[in-house]
Amino acid sequence: MEERKYIIEIATSDFSTTQSAVAGGADRIELCANLAEGGTTPSYGIIKQCREAFSVSLYPIIRPRGGDFFYTKDEFEIMMQDVKICKQSGCEGIVIGLLNMDGTIDLVRTAALVEAAYPLGVTFHRAFDRCKDPFVALEQLIEIGCERILTSGQQPSVVDGVKLVAELNKKADERIIIMPGSGVRIENIKMLAEKTGCLEFHSSLRGKETSKMEFVQKAFKNSGESYMNNAIDAEEVKSLRNALT
Repeated sequence: MEERKYIIEIATSDFSTTQSAVAGGADRIELCANLAEGGTTPSYGIIKQCREAFSVSLYPIIRPRGGDFFYTKDEFEIMMQDVKICKQSGCEGIVIGLLNMDGTIDLVRTAALVEAAYPLGVTFHRAFDRCKDPFVALEQLIEIGCERILTSGQQPSVVDGVKLVAELNKKADERIIIMPGSGVRIENIKMLAEKTGCLEFHSSLRGKETSKMEFVQKAFKNSGESYMNNAIDAEEVKSLRNALT
């Protein structure tokens, strides 16, 4: 019996966390800024530096701000420009997600971004979890040409949405990749694999580490913003994969 090939995607928030994720054996990086807001587009400098430093597959998120997934004309133009930067930088793909006011997929502009990104791969992110009808959206995203859907089964945590994820994966029938995310941890990834049949998994494994600053301004000594940095433990990335065996 052929061994299943699992893919581990790690969401990172800067160069340092990307470096740790790569060291831990991540297969793909969703490169973001502002993960606390769900991820926004990283700077050109971070994309360029990560592309030059790492051979792992890079998928920057194309999201001009936090908040909802209903975008203005100006915001969409920003997204188009960021897609071009990702192509020019040699990224393997992008991550997008656009909705209409009524909770349907913004088909016209999603298709335009997929076309602009070609031949890069396109992941439709957890805007999918806010859409009105996931099964209608599934067929639409297949038709548009998206490569995969990142989803937690329309629940804040994928552990609570596992039933819908399994149904989506069955319905997808290998026409598009269904990738569980949001709450994927070492202790539950094997359960998620067994219950959904999915082969790709997304996790941020977000942690914090104390700043190496020697001088600490007393008024801000308890400020996480000032003296705590985002961190990923490379060993946790390794353990996430090992948990699947």
